[in-house]
Amino acid sequence: MNRRLCASILFAVTTGLALVPASAQQRIANKVAVFSGLDKITGRITSFDVYIDETVQFGALQVTPKVCYTSAEGEAAKTDAFVKVDEITLQRDIRQIFSGWMFAASPGLNAVEHPVYDVWLKSCKSESDVPAPAG
Repeated sequence: MNRRLCASILFAVTTGLALVPASAQQRIANKVAVFSGLDKITGRITSFDVYIDETVQFGALQVTPKVCYTSAEGEAAKTDAFVKVDEITLQRDIRQIFSGWMFAASPGLNAVEHPVYDVWLKSCKSESDVPAPAG
């Protein structure tokens, strides 16, 4: 193989873009992200829905999903979301403690680990029993 082809293959493999048909890369954008949160003090796990670009408070944390994708029907199940999490401090300051991708298949990979609360992505869905935000 020539150098250019080897470099292209190496780039594709290391970036996760290995020769996959375009249809397999189709992602479905959902309106709702479903999270689980653990309160380490009480040991209680809570599941909660959050609409995209809306913020829900879980304890001292504010969780805001920006996108939530699932794989297309017939493809290997993949669910991921880009999420921003802020903490409200005892002084009522808001500080960002997480901004990045969460993966439902690997909740420990990019879960929010806080001294009191843990938050991780469970799934994405197009509808919720929770009323949609106004506007």
